[in-house]
Amino acid sequence: MAEELTPETPETPEHPEETEEPIKQRKNGLYPGVSDELAENMKSGWADTELHDLEPIAQAAETAARRAALSARFPGERLVIPAGNLKTRSNDTDYPFRASVEYAYLTGNQTEDGVLVLEPRGEGHEATIHLLPRSDRENGEFWLSGQGELWVGRRHSLSEAEKRYGIPAADVRELAGVLREATGPVRVVRGYDAGIEAALTDKVTAERDEELRVFLSEARLVKDAFEVGELQKAVDSTVRGFEDVVRVLDKAEATSERYIEGTFFLRARVEGNDVGYGTIAAAGAHACTLHWVRNDGPVRSGDLLLLDAGVETHTYYTADVTRTLPVGGRFTEIQKKIYDAVYDAQEAGIAAVVPGAKYRDFHDAAQRVLTERLVEWGLVEGPVERVLELGLQRRWTLHGTGHMLGMDVHDCAAARVESYVDGTLEPGMVLTVEPGLYFQADDLTVPEEYRGIGVRIEDDILVTEDGRRNLSDGLPRRSDDVESWMASLKG
Repeated sequence: MAEELTPETPETPEHPEETEEPIKQRKNGLYPGVSDELAENMKSGWADTELHDLEPIAQAAETAARRAALSARFPGERLVIPAGNLKTRSNDTDYPFRASVEYAYLTGNQTEDGVLVLEPRGEGHEATIHLLPRSDRENGEFWLSGQGELWVGRRHSLSEAEKRYGIPAADVRELAGVLREATGPVRVVRGYDAGIEAALTDKVTAERDEELRVFLSEARLVKDAFEVGELQKAVDSTVRGFEDVVRVLDKAEATSERYIEGTFFLRARVEGNDVGYGTIAAAGAHACTLHWVRNDGPVRSGDLLLLDAGVETHTYYTADVTRTLPVGGRFTEIQKKIYDAVYDAQEAGIAAVVPGAKYRDFHDAAQRVLTERLVEWGLVEGPVERVLELGLQRRWTLHGTGHMLGMDVHDCAAARVESYVDGTLEPGMVLTVEPGLYFQADDLTVPEEYRGIGVRIEDDILVTEDGRRNLSDGLPRRSDDVESWMASLKG
């Protein structure tokens, strides 16, 4: 990795109101090795690279409709939605940037430091997207700043951004000053841009800002057609990623769970933006750790592999799929017994996903099936109603049976309880159904043959007008079908 010209080279300040003069003043003396002649030479001789034939982003109509809904909810108020800033990983390296979901949902833009502002105008709002413009070649920022375009790549000009996103664009470096002087009611989405929040510190309240965040979370409960299409793309890539993993299980056995993680990650990066969350590649007893992301354990034939993974599209929509696979290609008798119980529970849960049903219904349906099996196996004393009332099955079922899915793997998390978990399923909602059974390796309340076995099966389900559609039905779920599918890929 190349080092910058000098350790003293300044980073582009967070939303500076003016950058040209400070860089000119520091050019000599504080930039060792930068002569007047070199600085002057770097100003000129560059071709015009303005892009004139840009098309709007695919979701431009949808983002406009979302902004209109937001405008209608908060008439007469200034609304400020930041993308966020780069975060330092170590020293002079940054984490890969991912814009805030609220910002990306309303704009389609994904660049750091961006801020969407809805200014009240008449009975509605006028939206402006505030962005960093092209790096300035006159003051040397494009090559002297660590975030200049020579170092990190070209960014769109403001006029290009207007064409891409269908929103008037302005220089974000001037925004903090404008907000400090602004009057009237204002709300901001907190937690992403400390500089913008500081400019509004005496103009906003936590309670009012939370109302904005909650509205934007609940707005994503029902997906539009573009979002459903993106989720299907994410799932389709995820299916191919699972196939990739099965084909290299022999190599994973020779290395570790990280071979599985890396194999899936390759598919995610080639076909999408990234993985939607840390891949869980849990072999053997690691499958009993719900969020096992260390992925540094052995992969052994005879054990199960619980793979929970999802590709994230370039528009940030993620799949979330889990399959529990026999590493050697065939389930043992006890593995199949537990797996089939989870499959039956998932079938009951999926069947409960219909428009008009209570959100909690699919969880209750899956939990009942698992509880019936636990009682049948003699692992907990019945009757089933007693076990469910006391929640005794949760020693082995552990988690909820699903969650909303979208631009976040656990989407709509800020929604009110009455709108989400106590709400009603509607067409356009997308959720996971993912029951599981987990018998910890040190659980002395179960027979030894159960210990260290963890099984979860998870699919992404779209609520339709007349029922449901399993977006991830490209991956087999029945135990016999899983074995046949694995044999076909390995053969």
